[in-house]
Amino acid sequence: MTSPSGYRNPVLPGFYPDPSVCRVGDEYFLATSTFTWFPGIPVFRSTNLVDWHQIGHVLDRPSQLDMSATQGWASMGVYAPTIRHHDGRFFVIVQNVLTTGGETFFVTAEDPAGPWSDPVRIHHDGGDPDLAWDADGACWVHVAVFDHVERFRIDDTTGEILSEPEHTWSGTGGQYPEAPHVFEKDGTWYLLLAEGGTRHGHAVSVARGPSPAGPWEGCPDNPVLTHRGTGRPIQNVGHGDLVEAADGSWWLVVLGVRPRGISPAFHVLGRETFLAPVDWVDGWPVIAPLELEVPTRPPGDPDPVEWTGRDDFDDPEPGPRWIAVRRSPAEFASTTDRPGWLTLHGTEATLDSEYPVLLGRRQQHHLCRARTLVDRGSAGEAGLTVYHDELSHHRVAVVGDRVVASGRSGPFRTEFGSAPLPDGPVVLRVETTKGFHGPDTVHLGFEDDAGGFQVLAELDGRHLSTEVTGGFVGRVLGLYAVGGDAAFDWFDYQETDGR
Repeated sequence: MTSPSGYRNPVLPGFYPDPSVCRVGDEYFLATSTFTWFPGIPVFRSTNLVDWHQIGHVLDRPSQLDMSATQGWASMGVYAPTIRHHDGRFFVIVQNVLTTGGETFFVTAEDPAGPWSDPVRIHHDGGDPDLAWDADGACWVHVAVFDHVERFRIDDTTGEILSEPEHTWSGTGGQYPEAPHVFEKDGTWYLLLAEGGTRHGHAVSVARGPSPAGPWEGCPDNPVLTHRGTGRPIQNVGHGDLVEAADGSWWLVVLGVRPRGISPAFHVLGRETFLAPVDWVDGWPVIAPLELEVPTRPPGDPDPVEWTGRDDFDDPEPGPRWIAVRRSPAEFASTTDRPGWLTLHGTEATLDSEYPVLLGRRQQHHLCRARTLVDRGSAGEAGLTVYHDELSHHRVAVVGDRVVASGRSGPFRTEFGSAPLPDGPVVLRVETTKGFHGPDTVHLGFEDDAGGFQVLAELDGRHLSTEVTGGFVGRVLGLYAVGGDAAFDWFDYQETDGR
């Protein structure tokens, strides 16, 4: 809910990390990381920085994004895009992190909804790349290189490096200086930087100078934003990007998490996108700590967004919220084979595989309910999963003549419970309720003929939290099939009160 005078954080709930934003006229465009999920880099549009509509993906063709060298860790792949608009075109620069190293490239588009170009590669293995153009039209790239930041100029058509990479300002000494963003305000250039690691020590620092090359003067009040060492409900705050609104006000988009449960507290939704107002004092940005309820609303038109609801799979293809692991959903998912149903063409790959037949959408609320009507068809197994990665997931599925709840946590695979399969297609259900020690309790089961919830398992949500699983991704609720074709009539996702 959003009040008339303010808004509620996060503005992008769920696994939407590393936000980058730009404004064109009265509209804002935002992009986030996707790691090994495909399509890569969702693009959102807003008129007020609060209510965001997804308009597409930047990397939606296999020719743009090869995930074949990301096996071994779900948190490889697409890291930290920067979205910018220059000379009538949109640019997104990003790194694809691979087991063999990394690929830095940019793509362009006239319309942020796409189509976006094929990648233009930059032969420099730097992370979290940023683009900025100076008054002479020179294009500058700043990248994070483990313990420092480098800068160089490129040709923004060919990607050719035009100047020798040089060290630049690398923060105040915090761990992993990253996410550099360079911009100009009133004739002064600023370098925004994250440091302290992307967990409890995360922070945003800033420096200023006469040009994108510096030299840089660090803000005397660095870090200008951090929640480390506090009891605030939003933690791990960092990786910010600044934008000026049409009325001259300034705003910060930044990632954070909402941990729950006993020490050390656990977050399950991944790193989310938050928004904060920015003041300028003596030429420096001043950012107050993030709040869940913010009294001041950015200027712009109300643009209500519904994050919950039902998908009846009536469109020619699944909508932009649906994602798959390491490959295009078009390889195995269809809404036309059986009109009005989503058909998944299952292979022998299970959820333990690096290429499961899994179509998912992000879990965006701590307390929620997901339901689907499944016809197993020729598949050996078809169901609904709460998925973190190939090593950590829970599921409830139709297997043979039974409904089975099972899961994996690292090397441990367990069947939690099962029941005879009701006649005909069955409604599978996953529900999260308030936890005691952990962030939530995950319930797996199915609905009987009267609509009652037959619970087959109640599980501690800590097992599907980032603090246990590791990495940079969050929970995804997915439909999957193994060993043949299965069909799903609809999928319904709702926020609940957790009771």
